[in-house]
This record gives sequence, C-alpha cells and structure tokens, in this order.
Amino acid sequence: MTTFTQKHKKIERNITLLAVLGLVTVTIGGIVEIAPLFWIDNTVEKVEGVRPYTPLELAGRNIYVREGCYVCHSQMIRPFRDEVERYGHYSLAAESMYDHPFQWGSKRTGPDLARVGGRYSDGWHVQHLTDPRAVVPESIMPPYAFLAKKELNPGDMGDHLRALKRVGVPYTEEAIEKANEDLLTQVDPMASSTELEKRYPKVQVRDFDGNPDKLSEMDALIAYLQMIGTLVDFEAGEAQELPR
Repeated sequence: MTTFTQKHKKIERNITLLAVLGLVTVTIGGIVEIAPLFWIDNTVEKVEGVRPYTPLELAGRNIYVREGCYVCHSQMIRPFRDEVERYGHYSLAAESMYDHPFQWGSKRTGPDLARVGGRYSDGWHVQHLTDPRAVVPESIMPPYAFLAKKELNPGDMGDHLRALKRVGVPYTEEAIEKANEDLLTQVDPMASSTELEKRYPKVQVRDFDGNPDKLSEMDALIAYLQMIGTLVDFEAGEAQELPR
C-alpha cells in the first residue's frame, strides 16, 4: 500500500478531518469563482439593441406575471442543438438584464417564448389567448378571453419606471415624465410616435388586439409578447462573423 493511499484512507475514516478538508476545498473554490466579480464593473456584458421596456410592454409584462404565464412557459433557450433548432438563437444574459424579476421559468408545459416576438400575427395571438384550442388543438392552456374585455388600468407608469430606475434600469427623466403618454402613443397608430421611437428603438406602434376603440389588457400583453426576442439582431451579428 502506497503512502498516498494510506493518507487518503486515514482522511476517509476520520469524519472530522474529512469535514474540515471538504470545507477548505469548498472555500477555496468559492473564493476563486466569486472574488473576481468584485473587480469588474458588470457581470453581464451589454449587447447592442437591448433596451428597457416601453410603458405598454411593461404593463403587458405585469399581466404576463400576474396570470402566471411563467409557470408553463420558459424564456430561456439553452445552448443545445435541439433547442436552438426549435426555438432560435440561445438566450443571452443581457436580454434579461432589465427584468425584475426575470422570466426564465423552470418548466415547459408550453413552448419556450424567448423568441416568440414576430413569429405570429397579432390576430393569431388574440385567437390563441381567446381560445387556445382553436389554433393549437392539443393545447391545455386555459382561455384568457377576458383580457380583451378588461380595460387596461396600469396605474401611474411614471412611478413604475422610477422604481425600476432605482434598481438599475436606465430610464431617463424624460421617459419617466412621458411614461403615461408613451403608453397611449404606442397603441395609437394615428399618433406621432417620433419621440417614442427615439426613446425606445424598434418599438412597435399599432393597435394590437384588433379593437381600436378600447385600450385593453389584451393590447398590452400582445405588445409584450411581440417584443420578446426581437431587440438583438442575431442575423447581422452572424453575417459580420463570416470569413471574407
């Protein structure tokens, strides 16, 4: 029996010594992984295109959270071939940097929604939320037809944006002051959206639920869904990486 084997056997038989050495090992490993984080400005690398939510998108996201959509739908595509081929480019940490709380989810009863934006028409979303089995016969999702009937009443979105600014979301004072106005502008295709588009690049301005006479919770939720995964131009990034 070698000296190394004898020493190892001694450690295995001595519970106290094994516990102490295990603690030391975990401590060293933890320090190596955690300590560098104190010397870097940001643990999440910023990605071009990622911006804070518009007031309407944020109101829709609040409805998404309120109705528990995250329980059955994740928003995190893992970097595995089967997931990328089915859902699209894998999720980047920067895409969730303004989420409080994030919507990664832990279960997929329904498909991942990280790239759902622009994949279906507004009409499809209205029909799907009204009667899921009308478009997906095997769906077990409950209907949300009441969203189209319920008037959107998100409260003062300026206060909401200011609260998010306090936790690091880079809303400007102008965006906070114009929050309630911006919410109404985004759902009104006849309104001037120039300033809104400056504050929120790639913002989608239109009536989302098909009923221009009413601002509903359906409008807000669809505005949020149609934005998810659309801010980062992955195709442009891949084209730049191609050899010349």
